[in-house]
Amino acid sequence: MGSSIVVLLVTIGGCAQYVKEEKKAGATQTHVSLKDADKKEIAMELVSSAENSSLKWRDQYAYIEDIKDGRGYTAGIIGFCSGTGDMLTLVQTYTKAEADNVLAKFLPALEKVNGSESHEGLGAEFEQAWQEAAKDPLFQKAQDEIRDTIYFEPAVEQAEKDGLSPLGQFIYYDAMVMHGPGDGSVPLEESFPGIRESALKQAKAPAEGGEEQVFLTSFLTERGKVMELEEAHEDLSRVVAQRQFLKENNLNLTPPLKWTMYGEFFEITQ
Repeated sequence: MGSSIVVLLVTIGGCAQYVKEEKKAGATQTHVSLKDADKKEIAMELVSSAENSSLKWRDQYAYIEDIKDGRGYTAGIIGFCSGTGDMLTLVQTYTKAEADNVLAKFLPALEKVNGSESHEGLGAEFEQAWQEAAKDPLFQKAQDEIRDTIYFEPAVEQAEKDGLSPLGQFIYYDAMVMHGPGDGSVPLEESFPGIRESALKQAKAPAEGGEEQVFLTSFLTERGKVMELEEAHEDLSRVVAQRQFLKENNLNLTPPLKWTMYGEFFEITQ
């Protein structure tokens, strides 16, 4: 049997680095993905530090407020918005699972305010109903499902196609959460697909023969430009933290991870 060069991940000083090791043909290759349970947990905690100022993302199902970013209500584990359509999709999904729920009566209002910052037909009663629904495991499951189907899975799958490491996969996911999947809720050039296309004009993705560090630096630069277009997103803490992990060469998102988000320090130790 022949031999082949495979890429493995080793941890040196807390940071994952790529090394090449010669293996006999037919040997199992190590593959690390953000879909792995431990890596996905880290991704959820990183996003929660930005969306909710807490690593305890499972405590955020009941979260709801208007953060004055022009998207109406922001709520739940990743910031579903009444003005961008994903909150409507979430409540529709929940209602399919449990027709007699406290949020179902707000579906007409959610349809009406979609695409705007309006609270018409919602207000305090809706906020209270959201917090009540958050106690229901079926509503929690619906939030997890919409997060995964609209944001997490498409982002990771695109990143894997582009040849990106777990860090790159997370960078895509976090951008998808903030900027949307290109569904028309924001201008295409300001959405995740638009940011990615802008980055590809500046650097090749690893799958096309490019260097991952160079490509991700380009992606974060293009994302930063989009964030600065909105007053609510002009704090670039998310991009700064991701640049830090990239500078540390922690491509595998190996703990300990330390970062600052909107002036607050966070750490994942394991």
